[in-house]
Amino acid sequence: MAQFINGTETLVTDAIDGLLAASGGALYRLDGYPHIKVVCRADWDKSRVALISGGGSGHEPAHAGFVGEGMLTAAVCGEVFASPSVDAVLAGILAVTGEAGCLLIVKNYTGDRLNFGLAAERARAYGLKVSMVIVDDDIALPDLPQARGVAGTLFVHKIAGSLAEDGADLDTVTAAAQDAVTDMASIGTSLDTCSVPGSVKEDRIAVGMVELGLGIHGEAGVQQVAFDGAVGAMDMVLDKLAPHLNGEGCVALLNNLGATTPLEMAVLTQALATSQKAKAITKIIGPAPLMTSLDMHGFSVSILPLTPVRLDALNRPVPMSDWPGMTDLAPVISKPLPDGLSPIEPIPSENAKTRALIETCCDLLIAAQTDLNALDAKSGDGDTGSTLATAARALKGSLDRMPLADLTQLFRAISNELSQTMGGSSGVILAIFFGATGDACANGHPTSQALMIGLDRISQVGGAQQGDRTMIDALKPAFDALPQGFEDAAAAARTGANGTAQMGKAKAGRASYVPEENLIGHNDPGAEAVARLFEGLATALKG
Repeated sequence: MAQFINGTETLVTDAIDGLLAASGGALYRLDGYPHIKVVCRADWDKSRVALISGGGSGHEPAHAGFVGEGMLTAAVCGEVFASPSVDAVLAGILAVTGEAGCLLIVKNYTGDRLNFGLAAERARAYGLKVSMVIVDDDIALPDLPQARGVAGTLFVHKIAGSLAEDGADLDTVTAAAQDAVTDMASIGTSLDTCSVPGSVKEDRIAVGMVELGLGIHGEAGVQQVAFDGAVGAMDMVLDKLAPHLNGEGCVALLNNLGATTPLEMAVLTQALATSQKAKAITKIIGPAPLMTSLDMHGFSVSILPLTPVRLDALNRPVPMSDWPGMTDLAPVISKPLPDGLSPIEPIPSENAKTRALIETCCDLLIAAQTDLNALDAKSGDGDTGSTLATAARALKGSLDRMPLADLTQLFRAISNELSQTMGGSSGVILAIFFGATGDACANGHPTSQALMIGLDRISQVGGAQQGDRTMIDALKPAFDALPQGFEDAAAAARTGANGTAQMGKAKAGRASYVPEENLIGHNDPGAEAVARLFEGLATALKG
């Protein structure tokens, strides 16, 4: 898999230097590349307790991204998923530790424990005060003798960092950190494993499955189950966290494991906020990539019961852009639409023939969804069929509210419906078309002429004309032939739609950005939709 890197040998050092270059001078590194990779606060004066964390790289922004006022004093970075050396950890300790001492915050992996532990012993031999806490918040594997350290580590960074910033002594900072470790719990789930640069990706998780409890280095989790959407995935995580959701209020840290899109993370946040299993959670940190696993397509939830000290510490602002802060997990607020935006609801009326005609149109568009999406994928983003089908379903569902016996009001009502339910530029264009058609009918124009007036209006607003490779290439000839009947209109629409396959240059719409070789031989999806609509109507009316 291609990645934006220069090579695996320099991946971590390049990334650290990129972080430093964008820090505005707030951070510096020790001159020990490539074996010693330590990022430190530039404003540190050694008068307070230093906080040092780190481990293998690949979890960015952890740990170097959280070096700064109110959090870490230094981060010791190893290669991807590899513990830093004893010398690297010792270099970090010696660089930032004064008489107040330092606290090492270590995730519970054998390499990290050994290397940080031996470095601490050597530092103590120099006369420095060094304490260490081991974070073991992962609850995924209950039978594991030593639980892994995962994203809950960031609670420790923030709580200990706040106390150290205020001048608390080493014993106080260490005790608060250890208490947090004891009380927290974390678990993650993912749709895919991660891609380690320079290694073949392990395809362990089958399509349609989700793995619960996999580690932040891609280690296998506790089980794989059928994927059942965001709510199902969040419920599965909350079920595991349930024994730890005690007390009046807990904070949840919602962590993106690397490749989950912001849109997905927002959906997961909604699933967390509305779950009956999360009643004890009153605060949230995230959603954000905080302790990632390269490009893992998953998320994790860490929870911690709140105390006054923890609440103050987690609320404290810090200057690191990667820290999202803590906020209330609050109900969704909804307010009425402004006056003038909500359309005047028409008076419903019934006309069986008009209802049947509209239902037929809607059914034709719904049936064509897959074909139109496939066609659009050749020249756009593959959603024309879905967009039209979504609007068709909404329109069918609104027919009982429609003035079916009043054609003038019906066109306007369809315009309002499409403007609210149909996304993208197509929704706007068709809303303008039906609105202008309704206005033309109100001014006394016959239906066929009113349709042409509506078509002229969307040409004026959208800028597309016949020959520009849009739906107009099928609509215009269809409307021209409509006075002769639907069969003639359908034939004209089909000829117009097929003609777009020979147009190598689109002059409007998303296809205008697409190279000629992607367009030739493929009908414009909007024009194809019009042709199928008229052909279906001709067949239905003939029957």
